[in-house]
Amino acid sequence: MVSLDQTSLPAWAHEPRVEPADPAGRVHTLLAVGALDDGPEGAAVRAVATGWQQALGGATVHRHDCADAAGAAAALHTDLATARVGHRVLVAGSADACLAVRAVAVRAGLADDELRFGVVAVDRRTVWCVHCSATTTAAVEVDAVVTCPGCARSLLVYAHVSRRTGRHLGFMVDAEDQPWEVPA
Repeated sequence: MVSLDQTSLPAWAHEPRVEPADPAGRVHTLLAVGALDDGPEGAAVRAVATGWQQALGGATVHRHDCADAAGAAAALHTDLATARVGHRVLVAGSADACLAVRAVAVRAGLADDELRFGVVAVDRRTVWCVHCSATTTAAVEVDAVVTCPGCARSLLVYAHVSRRTGRHLGFMVDAEDQPWEVPA
């Protein structure tokens, strides 16, 4: 296994943790991804979001309780349209949802120091197949194997996450054992 501290996988994406809110921010977008879920994960997301709001006291906080990462991305785009210097973004949810929203934020030009994450679950990962470009979301650990829905290869879930897409890299687990030919 690759040492996780030497990969692009953020620490909060392999172990649940809540980063502290940045009190220096003037305006905060708070995205509670999965907060509309009535189950234990939704309750945990709501608790993280409420804790951040309380920690920020009188700061301006635009809270968005979202069903999924797509809803959070839409809310983020809306808030960023009027954002000024000092805007901070807080994302609470599963690691998979946080990685997806972080990718949207990075593509929008936000820097790491403008983002904070509160991860309540790390049991799902979105994996991108390097062989056919299909993606799959599954309950799988890093260094485990998942079947690609596009090409049916057994993919090793690698500890690399694309900052641009928020997906884990997946490649054929036994590629080195396969016969190969030099192209003509």
